[in-house]
Amino acid sequence: MKPRPKGQRTKAAILERAARLATVDGLDGLTIGGLATAIGMSKSGLYAHFGSKEDLQLATIASARETFVAEVFVPALESPQGIRRLHAACDAYLSHIERRVFPGGCFFTVAAADVGTRAGAARDAVAAQQRDWIELLARLARKAMDVGELEPDDDPAQLAFELNAVLVSASVTFILQGDSAVFERARAAVRRWVPPAGSTS
Repeated sequence: MKPRPKGQRTKAAILERAARLATVDGLDGLTIGGLATAIGMSKSGLYAHFGSKEDLQLATIASARETFVAEVFVPALESPQGIRRLHAACDAYLSHIERRVFPGGCFFTVAAADVGTRAGAARDAVAAQQRDWIELLARLARKAMDVGELEPDDDPAQLAFELNAVLVSASVTFILQGDSAVFERARAAVRRWVPPAGSTS
């Protein structure tokens, strides 16, 4: 793969830092001036990359999505289709929280709470990511039904909603309380909703 030009690498590094800051200070609290101070760069230098606060927010959301895909989607798709892939998706989500890929927990959970009540492009981008994630869980559940590992009358959309509720709760609880035991509780809950392949439970 051809390496990206230096300007693109610099922008990617800035956005990676911006995404991490947004999970601590909030997406709405992310400003060009604040980011410039945090990374030791001039405001004029950042304005060369982002013309407005909204441009910065949208670019940060896109960067966080790329990170989420790399940390959660891609590892999950390496597992065989069916229940094992559904479990892998949930486990990869929990792993990226546990490893503090973003210091404030799941970027999109934090962002949803921050901009969810404010109409605009940032809210729409965060909502789109949430829909994509839940739809992925539903597709994986539907595939597990197709291969006979889940009951044919299960509702994939409902199962995806319930699994996501467990994952988001684990993220929020870990960040708020700092108790890593929450991850095993969350994984136990996932196994309860979706028994491992070959399980008689």
